[in-house]
Amino acid sequence: MTKKKVIFICIHNSARSQMAEAWLKHLAGDKYEVYSAGLEPGKLNPTVVQAMSLEGIDISKNETNSVNEFIDGHIKFDYVITVCDETSAEKCPFFPGQVNRLHWGFKDPSAIPGNSDNKLKETIIIRNKIKDRIEQFLKL
Repeated sequence: MTKKKVIFICIHNSARSQMAEAWLKHLAGDKYEVYSAGLEPGKLNPTVVQAMSLEGIDISKNETNSVNEFIDGHIKFDYVITVCDETSAEKCPFFPGQVNRLHWGFKDPSAIPGNSDNKLKETIIIRNKIKDRIEQFLKL
């Protein structure tokens, strides 16, 4: 059985797309080949790393990737899923080939105000929403 190929795209590939990639790998890595990338790759968000580790998923060694690494079509994606806000989703590049494009909007963990406890609490909420959406996706 050939694995379906999925890429999650966000602005910095530091939070939402990293969580989505990790969840899909964790829940269905036997059925999906999963990637994530950002329009302007940044640094992995440490609060996101902590939130995922609370679920037993270690993303601390993940790298942030640029969407430009994937545009050339060397990987034929079955799904291109944006996980940023509506404005940012419109900036996502064209991917060659027949592909299913989905948009799942989630709040940006790096924009959460307050102290580290509040940031973690809010990031956990986003993490759980992403997990729920992945679980819905797997039922398709």
